[in-house]
Amino acid sequence: MPKCTGQYGTPERIQADVYAIPIPSETTLFDKTVKQICPELRNLISALRENGDFSGKADETVTLATEEGRFVLVGLGDTDAMGVERVRRAAAQAMKEAAKFVAPVVALYCPLEEIVRKILPVSFEETAVAMVEGALLSLYSYDAFRKKKADQKKGQIREVMIVTVDEGYQSRLKKGIQEAQIMVEAVELARNLANAPANVVDADALAKEAATIGKKLGIKTVILKKTEIVANKMGGLLAVNRGSEKDPRFIVMEYNDKKQRLKPYVLVGKGITFDAGGLSIKPASAMEDMKTDMSGAAAVLGTMYAIAKLKLPIRVIALIPATDNMTGGGALCPGDIITMSDGTTVEVRNTDAEGRLILADALLYAQRYKPAAVIDIATLTGAVVVALASHATGMMGTDEELKETLQVAGDATYERVWELPLFDEYAKMMESDIADLKNIGGRWGGAVTAAMFLKHFTGDLPWIHLDIAGTASIEKATDYQPKGATGIGVRLLTRFLQQMK
Repeated sequence: MPKCTGQYGTPERIQADVYAIPIPSETTLFDKTVKQICPELRNLISALRENGDFSGKADETVTLATEEGRFVLVGLGDTDAMGVERVRRAAAQAMKEAAKFVAPVVALYCPLEEIVRKILPVSFEETAVAMVEGALLSLYSYDAFRKKKADQKKGQIREVMIVTVDEGYQSRLKKGIQEAQIMVEAVELARNLANAPANVVDADALAKEAATIGKKLGIKTVILKKTEIVANKMGGLLAVNRGSEKDPRFIVMEYNDKKQRLKPYVLVGKGITFDAGGLSIKPASAMEDMKTDMSGAAAVLGTMYAIAKLKLPIRVIALIPATDNMTGGGALCPGDIITMSDGTTVEVRNTDAEGRLILADALLYAQRYKPAAVIDIATLTGAVVVALASHATGMMGTDEELKETLQVAGDATYERVWELPLFDEYAKMMESDIADLKNIGGRWGGAVTAAMFLKHFTGDLPWIHLDIAGTASIEKATDYQPKGATGIGVRLLTRFLQQMK
């Protein structure tokens, strides 16, 4: 990740290889931005606008090579549609244009104070956070297995300076940059884990990564191995693991574990390190990206990293059941009956509906903490992708206040959530003729029936389920999300916990 610093001054006072300037389309603010940041280019930029080459519209960019330096102009769009996500995207677009130059150092300018104060519905610090997130996340590249790393390329961006021309904002700028850098580190941690192949990140490797994070950041971490998992009667995790050559792990992390007076928030992440579907085997084309089926676990680990670095004054517990879902000789069979730790019997109608089985164990385990709330996050169903595509995470749960807070956090981070219903009729779809429950409800309403299965194991706890099957991994890169693992959930959950503190 490039170095990120805060600076004050117009381009003639800042030493950089490229100067990137976000400009709104509204005429008065367009002129003020150019006048205050780069007055020497005023005539040139005015000519561009008159000729229709650049008007400040959203998603519009122009690059200039002049005697004063190399500039990237990026549109902020209309003021009535301008928000923090527009700033985030503009920063990402500016960095991608800057990267076309040989540009080790890029100066990225903040919107004018007048824009932040009068138009954006957030503080200057939050604006700075959005700029850094957009800029740095757009530069992410997964190159762990390349001979030549991305940061070894000639002209690769090595420093991003976030610059303001408004006086009195330097300390607030520094604060925003520091917070944003932590968030970017946490998201990149999640992306790297989810992008890593299953022969590198298996259940044991995931557990060791959690232990490393815990030791580094002072988070109490306990790893339950197979003997302890058996002792805890985790029937779902043990059943899914039957077809694997590798033992399962159950990861327990507790941030601020000594503050027992605080009711904890419990985060549960699905840790299927590779999902072949078990004996209900997936077709080859659907199996290619199943290394990312542990994106829920990655998001939880990234969130624990972020909240510890930010020193949030809350108590948070992370629970991650981890295994792969394979087809070995002892594999779970369709029609098998398994027993969960609370005695619930489950008829396994489809072994590819395995995530809910291991999450059920974690939800039952969570009850011992008497938490303020439980949130599970998982790449759980293809049905949620059919419903919401890759533009929103499916949200279901039992607590209205939690859902509202997550909605606000999702809007702020643009990791948006969309509520789906949990009507009683869906629970009937999970009834089995020969056991207490079955693990799949049929063709229709799959995202909801999966959530209803999980709800059975939450007791009276305030609980939210986040289905990130459509948002955790994408096939085509966007402004600041790469192809592959997105790290979705880290910024959402961290923002949620910041609000709950």
